[in-house]
Amino acid sequence: MAFDTDIEALVRPEVLGLESHLPGDPLNVASRRLGLEPDEISKLDANENPYGCSVRVQELLASFDQYHLYPDSFQTGLRERLENYTGVKHERILLANGVSELIDLMMRVFVRPGDEIIICPPTVHYYRMLAGLAGANVVEVPRHPDSFQLQFDKVLQAANERTKLILFGSPNNPTGNTTSLTDLVKLLKSRAIVVVDESFYEFAGVTAAGLVAEFDNLVVLRSFSHWAGLAGLRIGYGLFPQEILKHLWKVRSIFNLNTAQILAAEAALDDQRHYANALSWLKSERGRLYRQLRKLNFLQPYPSQANFLLCQVVRGNAFTVKKRLERSGVFVKHLNSAELPNHLRISVGRPEDTDRLMRSLLAMAEDV
Repeated sequence: MAFDTDIEALVRPEVLGLESHLPGDPLNVASRRLGLEPDEISKLDANENPYGCSVRVQELLASFDQYHLYPDSFQTGLRERLENYTGVKHERILLANGVSELIDLMMRVFVRPGDEIIICPPTVHYYRMLAGLAGANVVEVPRHPDSFQLQFDKVLQAANERTKLILFGSPNNPTGNTTSLTDLVKLLKSRAIVVVDESFYEFAGVTAAGLVAEFDNLVVLRSFSHWAGLAGLRIGYGLFPQEILKHLWKVRSIFNLNTAQILAAEAALDDQRHYANALSWLKSERGRLYRQLRKLNFLQPYPSQANFLLCQVVRGNAFTVKKRLERSGVFVKHLNSAELPNHLRISVGRPEDTDRLMRSLLAMAEDV
């Protein structure tokens, strides 16, 4: 006998209120949909490293022969390598499936329904989503509308005894600008935990890592996705005060990183020459892309310290521009929020990707 179950009535109210968020097509799906070969597509919509991971990573993953064994739950060797890389003791480091999992763990440990989380839009969607899932009230303190800098006085004014986390990116996604350490210290005077998402640190070189041992309410998060070409493996890590970290260890999944993730991250850290070259190429191309885009009379690019550029479409419709680029094999990210109502985010690619993008943009310059 079948019974009708009202699934909606069983779902948590916090989940019912969330909006679905779907990423763009992966390369193989886009290739089939457009009828183009993968090498005819410039994928500039997800801030991926177009040069990929190093050969050392690929060789290690291919030659390893113990995948039948469970991984090291404490990721000992990887955390020791990260100590050398970050200058932060490995006892203060926790790894996870991307920065989003680390933020989720922070929410689980510190946030109860009715608590407040401060975010500073424009920023990535999952800060708000994870806060909402925890039942928190999301307090938005927008960045300055012209410079996109944090408005520290307003953030401090918004913080109160219910504020658990203040969360922002540096470099910020999608604006690409960093936050100075002097300004960061102002926020650390609040009672809340300040979480700095440094997922794009390697493209900027500005970090708060050195302050983690000094302030007991500062957390720094980083990723292997963008600089190390490992977006497909989802590896993130955080630098924590020990009083915070001891509670995160209690709630994280025991084998939260698999063996392939651990091996790939270790090999990436062991191959700094490869990545130094790739980062140099991408920083150089970032400058070239900015200079090319600002020549167009319908786009206004903003300077960036990440591996992407934010562009305002000052003439025409941003979504229309995105779809026309897509038909020519160029994928960019369309942004349409209160803070960024007619904008695109364009990832930095290889020189040939910039060339393909510019050909397509110039072809539509007369009639956008």
